[in-house]
Amino acid sequence: MKKTIILFTLMCLSVSLSAQEALKSTEEEYYDFLSLQGITERPTLGYRTLSDSEWKFRDVTQTKENEDGTFSKVQVPGKESDFNIWKNNNLGTKFTLWENETPAENRFMNGIDQSIKAKIYGPEWFNSYNTASPYGQNDGALWQGKGYNTSFTAGARLEGYGFELTFKPQVSFSQNKEFDYFTSTSMQGSNYTDKANLYGYLWGVVDAPQRFGDSSFWTFDWGDTEVRYTWHTFTVGFGTQSPWIGSAWLNSVLHSNNAATYPKVDIGIRKTEIYLPFLNWDLGSIEGRIWIGRTTESEYFDNDSSNDHNMIHGLSMSYAPSFLPGLTIGANRTCLVKWKWSNLKHIIPSEDNYVGPDASEGEDQKASFTADWMFPAVGFEVYGELGFDDGLHFNSIPQHARTYTAGAKKAISLSKKYNLDSEIIFEWNCTEMSQDFQLQWPYNFGFHHHITQGYTNQGQWIGAGSGYGGRGFYIGYRVYHPKGSILGFFHHWQPDNNFIYSKAVNASADDGELNKKYIRSWKTFNTFGLTANYFFAHSFLAECSIYTTEIMNSLYAEDGTQDMRNWHFELSAKYNF
Repeated sequence: MKKTIILFTLMCLSVSLSAQEALKSTEEEYYDFLSLQGITERPTLGYRTLSDSEWKFRDVTQTKENEDGTFSKVQVPGKESDFNIWKNNNLGTKFTLWENETPAENRFMNGIDQSIKAKIYGPEWFNSYNTASPYGQNDGALWQGKGYNTSFTAGARLEGYGFELTFKPQVSFSQNKEFDYFTSTSMQGSNYTDKANLYGYLWGVVDAPQRFGDSSFWTFDWGDTEVRYTWHTFTVGFGTQSPWIGSAWLNSVLHSNNAATYPKVDIGIRKTEIYLPFLNWDLGSIEGRIWIGRTTESEYFDNDSSNDHNMIHGLSMSYAPSFLPGLTIGANRTCLVKWKWSNLKHIIPSEDNYVGPDASEGEDQKASFTADWMFPAVGFEVYGELGFDDGLHFNSIPQHARTYTAGAKKAISLSKKYNLDSEIIFEWNCTEMSQDFQLQWPYNFGFHHHITQGYTNQGQWIGAGSGYGGRGFYIGYRVYHPKGSILGFFHHWQPDNNFIYSKAVNASADDGELNKKYIRSWKTFNTFGLTANYFFAHSFLAECSIYTTEIMNSLYAEDGTQDMRNWHFELSAKYNF
């Protein structure tokens, strides 16, 4: 009897060729690289979470040598093709635990996978060390302060009959050692009150602490935990998975996985093909999602417990026309309001944000338009995102709240003999205020006078991990080989030029008031980095990184002399089942 049970289990336990991947994970970035060459198909258009990021291989055409020395072209599954450099490595597997041999056939059950599948995530252990100052982004609830930082995540996913249950929390630790940062005794004091004066952002009012307290701390975050139901492509879910909005690779304007997660409810349609059978028209693909969430301020903002939570509304819509292959366009919108049920009305986008005597009625709207064009035949992609604050004003008022991201990727084959491929990644980001704010007030895309915590959750930016108010660019070159990859990059970033621009608001240069006072006050990060990952076994992946960052004028000094150098080390290990 025991042998019979074991045999039955092995017969039922089959392997699926597709699986959901965590955002910005090694696996997801590799699948995305393959999509540049047409080997995989991107599962989303403009809204993606772990649950939506289910990658599938396409069949590819390869040239094979015949026994008689001639060559012929054959169709090969992408998973097994020579173009899939990591085909001998385990990137994670979805297991079929049970398959319905006699699936029901009716209007409700058709289109639903009538089986039970499971996937195990991790375990994954991440470690980093900063020698001089905090450094790190797109890492969820983890705060990579000065000193030692670590996070651990593991979990599982169960699917069956349209239901999806994902449990993948994150536990992290930050040593949070002391370092020199901008304080009230520096060039300009913070506008905070209470304990936030000790750790607050260098200017304005926003819950983005420069240091998370004065001691080490642990953090528990629910991470990519979620329960969901999907019928065909209609989907509704509740959980804490952070969505990545748009096509940006490093700094998404509106939403990323940079901050801690927050509970949310979402509803919409996943990537769906539109086909008119009577006219035989293929119109392309659409995707849409709307969500409501509850954000929380950090422990380092203020002592007022009545304003600890905000309500966030989100909307993302994308379209990929069939008549322009590879092109995807999208429109996105978020809105932050105070946490009270009457503010559910703001789920509907409005033209202007409300400004009135009751601050609890105020809201902070942001919007963006995205475009992405991929050319798999030549392994090239170009993308961009244009962001707006406080609605869209297509009138005589200048578009003073614009931000933008632009980037490109290029796949380059190095050696078929040694199975080497590579890619170039470039991204340019700008979130500076435009100069018409010199006629108004100091401004930052991440601040808002009604939403005093700003565009943050638990002290970290919800969108661009590099922050708002500055500009910079990233360029990297990655080489893939059969057992891993090596990435070298340079990242130049000025985190908040708006802080310096704010000095000129209501000031004059003609009468000598400014007198080139801040001409050397710009803060700049110049980072050179090297990252290597390697499959030491079929399922065991290790990664190590070393970055060196020259932080020029770290405290925005008027003479520009306060420079420092930070060394950032990373070591992580993951086992894929």
